[in-house]
Amino acid sequence: MTDEYIEFIARIKCKLGIDLTLYKEAQMKRRLTSLRDKRGFTNFDDYYNAMEQDNDLLVEFADRITINVSEFFRNPKRWDVLIQKVIPMLANTKRSLTIWSAACSTGEEPYSIALIMREYFPQLSLKLIATDIDDNVISKAKMGKYQSSALKDLPLELRDKYFQLVNGYYELDESIKKMVQFKKHNLLEDAYPKNVDLIICRNVLIYFTDQAKDKIYTDFSKALQSDGVLFVGSTEQIFSPSKYGLHLLDTFFYQKD
Repeated sequence: MTDEYIEFIARIKCKLGIDLTLYKEAQMKRRLTSLRDKRGFTNFDDYYNAMEQDNDLLVEFADRITINVSEFFRNPKRWDVLIQKVIPMLANTKRSLTIWSAACSTGEEPYSIALIMREYFPQLSLKLIATDIDDNVISKAKMGKYQSSALKDLPLELRDKYFQLVNGYYELDESIKKMVQFKKHNLLEDAYPKNVDLIICRNVLIYFTDQAKDKIYTDFSKALQSDGVLFVGSTEQIFSPSKYGLHLLDTFFYQKD
């Protein structure tokens, strides 16, 4: 890393509390250089100083470093496993579940869970926590308004039952929005929820270094109840789950021993 870039990411850590050294350097530096150049700056010093003066630049920067790509029921076959196998197994001996959607972005994932629980498991009490490091996406998530592209994998019967098309956006029913508790959370800095039955964290950890992933998987395992389940993304297979006290339950699902 160049001295200029090192100083830049140190200043970002002080400003936003986000440690960019824990993200894969080549990917992150390429992403940030592209954004910097797009805004007309030729070095990171000038870019940072401009962000200090212009909050819109800072918000854009935060959005770019926290990966915000999400859809309802992304990779639908995995959600079928969740509905048909994982949640029934967890609910076998319980009347209530605690579910955590970590790095939830603009809310499609936790709202997908809320829809599942309302439709298929209404008999269960639910505590549904959704967290992200980015205040901006949490604000968007709480609004519950989405473009049609975010709903492309959502079953039509659920779309028609729980969404209204208003001014070109699909607005989620208030009763579903109220099921989710949104909070700001940094996976690398903040304390994790305790006694969680199901953690969903998908398509996020691929951007972290191996050191950072190791810490997060360890903390996820500690956060899970005995027999609790971690649901990861399609690019995030855990090659040594036993290292974290986990075993493979189904493709992309890991259960605590």
